Amino acid sequence: MKTMYNISIISSSVRTDRKSHNVALYFQQYLTENDLANAEILDLKKYNFPIFEERFKNLKNPDNDLKDFVSRITKSDGIIIVTPEYNGSIPAGLKNVIDLLYEEWHRKPISFSTVSSGEFGGSQALIHLQFIFWKLRAWTFTANFPVSKVQDKYTDTGLAINKLESDKFAKIFINEFFNCIQASRNNTEI
Repeated sequence: MKTMYNISIISSSVRTDRKSHNVALYFQQYLTENDLANAEILDLKKYNFPIFEERFKNLKNPDNDLKDFVSRITKSDGIIIVTPEYNGSIPAGLKNVIDLLYEEWHRKPISFSTVSSGEFGGSQALIHLQFIFWKLRAWTFTANFPVSKVQDKYTDTGLAINKLESDKFAKIFINEFFNCIQASRNNTEI
């Protein structure tokens, strides 16, 4: 019997006419259509969190959106973060939500899909994310899903322009991610 994972996909751009969100939609569709996981998008544009002032656990009266977000992160077996690269790093909204949580990231399997409108597919954002989540003791792995020239590869509804190619790379990426999730379940003391 196949294990069904609960996967949260964080869509981290809040920009107008964002293209990274199209990749988040693609992953949701890919996981659902292939019956691989229960996949939901946590869209930071819809959450519109306030600027970080204190970690969630120390907030006296966190709003319902923040409670909902934390609950979804906690219940997730794994998280795919889809983010553009802004000026060689990650969007402020993503860093903000990362800093709001702490224990919730510990030993959580996390994978990254970085995107850019240029040739390098968000490689500098990937480096920053790996370091941040290493410090938070999350389970990350080296397989990632970089997308260069994202504006030419996915529609606004998340359809891959070259579905065969995207699905080929997604299969490898997702299989590695699921291996990470399974390893985290088998050895929680690392």
